[in-house]
Amino acid sequence: MVDIDLPPKSGSIPVIFSSESQPTRYDMSACAESEPFALQVLGDSMEPEFPNGVIVIIEPTGAVEDGTFVVAFHEDGVILRRLRSVEDDWRLEALNPAYPEIPISGMEQIRGRVVQRAGRRRKERKSYV
Repeated sequence: MVDIDLPPKSGSIPVIFSSESQPTRYDMSACAESEPFALQVLGDSMEPEFPNGVIVIIEPTGAVEDGTFVVAFHEDGVILRRLRSVEDDWRLEALNPAYPEIPISGMEQIRGRVVQRAGRRRKERKSYV
């Protein structure tokens, strides 16, 4: 097991709360860097654990290890993936095998870890802490 402290990050990230197909970008600089935030999952890359449309709660500080579900900066936005350690390298892995692993150069890409999956019904909710 490898623990990695997540550095607090700030800046603009896509936070999806609209029915439109285009992500809405919110400025997170007004929020405290250690404040949890919510994101809506778009797409099927993390099914069945995180279906399209589900809301996840992200803790931006703390420790992550191999197997932790994380939100990471990738290209022009953020993605939800499982963090994997493979022979001294770190990768972001989708649960859906149709999506490739993404190698990362360092933990500075990690924005936070998933601590909860929200749901309307109790059986849909799940904690990851």
